[in-house]
Amino acid sequence: MDTTPVFSGFIDEFGLWTEEQREAARDIAALVDSGKLKTFRVSVPDAQSKLRSKTLLPDAFKSALRDGVEFTSAFFSFDSAEGVAYNPFGKSGGIGLDEMHGFSNAILVPDPLTFRVLPWAPTVGWVLCDIHLRSGKPVPFDARHQLKSSISRLKTLGFELVTGLEVEFYVTRVLDQNLGEEHMGGLGVPPTPPTVEALWRGFAYMSEDQQDRISEITDSLAENCLGLGLPLRTMEDEMGPGQLEFTFDVQDPLKAADSMVLFRSMVKQTMARMGLHATFMTRPIFPSFVASGWHLHQSLSSPGNRNAFVATPGTNELLSATGQAYVAGLLEHAVEASVFTTPTVNGYRRRKPNSLAPDRSTWGYDNRAAMVRVQGRPGHRSSHIENRIGEPGANPYLYIASQILSGCDGLERQLDPGPVEASPYEAAHRPKLPTNLMEATAALDKSQFFRAAMGDQFIDWLVGMKKSEINRFLAAEPDWEKNPDAVTQWEHREYFTRY
Repeated sequence: MDTTPVFSGFIDEFGLWTEEQREAARDIAALVDSGKLKTFRVSVPDAQSKLRSKTLLPDAFKSALRDGVEFTSAFFSFDSAEGVAYNPFGKSGGIGLDEMHGFSNAILVPDPLTFRVLPWAPTVGWVLCDIHLRSGKPVPFDARHQLKSSISRLKTLGFELVTGLEVEFYVTRVLDQNLGEEHMGGLGVPPTPPTVEALWRGFAYMSEDQQDRISEITDSLAENCLGLGLPLRTMEDEMGPGQLEFTFDVQDPLKAADSMVLFRSMVKQTMARMGLHATFMTRPIFPSFVASGWHLHQSLSSPGNRNAFVATPGTNELLSATGQAYVAGLLEHAVEASVFTTPTVNGYRRRKPNSLAPDRSTWGYDNRAAMVRVQGRPGHRSSHIENRIGEPGANPYLYIASQILSGCDGLERQLDPGPVEASPYEAAHRPKLPTNLMEATAALDKSQFFRAAMGDQFIDWLVGMKKSEINRFLAAEPDWEKNPDAVTQWEHREYFTRY
């Protein structure tokens, strides 16, 4: 095969693509020349994993396949409501990085392996990007880069993560978009969310009749998932009114994270085109809406594509020694990883006893009260774990990276998870998980483990972003502790539309 570079420019200068990516880029360039596509979206996940994007015309997109795309670094200073967490124009501007002073530009580098044609917009090409400084180095606050780094650490131990997504979310019918001037909001002040109503009745868990009533919606979402190449497995009507759960087959961690951001974006865009509103907010403000979660299924593969979690037959162990050490790492670092798994004020509405969500760092066999639920028959090739801690709005790159890094620590130190818990909510000896974002942010700030694994610069930046979000919450809802179980109006404005 002739591997002579077709492209020359920023990407070639700094060697930012593998040969597989270069080959994919050649195919994309031919598709651009065919004229079948009119526009191209280049997208990058921000701190909240919301996609920031530019739309390019064909010639500009071909240029991007050589030199990347100039793109403002401003979004690294914005918290979850476009509040400016870091002033980029003062002496401390640029988030402690001279190259990002004054909202300077960075370079988006398309990852050709993520290229898609959008099924709901068939003349639009879409590609996910990595973001680099002009020096060619990755922007140190980029979550996708953090995940790649964690994958490399796990590979040095001889393993690769295999992970599957199980995601819950809500679909509602829009009654009023609330587009008047009084609803517009501003920087750090989210606009008024649309007025909505429930799409169908709830509390008919996995009802076939309910699933038939919503088949037009689920069929549309399934068609788009398959058109995007997402490995959709199942769809079901969940507990709350308009609550759905989608599960996906296993992928490698980077593909799984990319799939999650693309899936959430597809759902919101597809539903909007149908006059509906989808949200991945954990618990919307409506009293009848129960909390949604994001469960992350995990196992390790070793050379020969063998499931390294499978226990030796006849040992009566739930998992192999490798699997137990990995689980022990997840349990060991669950408290300080909470900002990664549950990054919003609203996400902590799940963490309650007897709620099907964990409140302690526990593990158990096929027990939905445990944080880590072991699944599959002991000694069977399907053996894996399900971490039930996450919220659906979590940044998938950071969520998955936190799992890999924690698991690596368990493997490297050969940690022991202790006995499984038959009654996880009653396991008083197990560490209690943070009950609010304030506790979680303080735990991450003090975490020597994640500072060593991800770097002080990254942790300081993320903690600052969360503190900006927290300060706006406390200013708007100073009496929130008087009724700590109630979803506040601030949360509704902050998350219902943006997540």
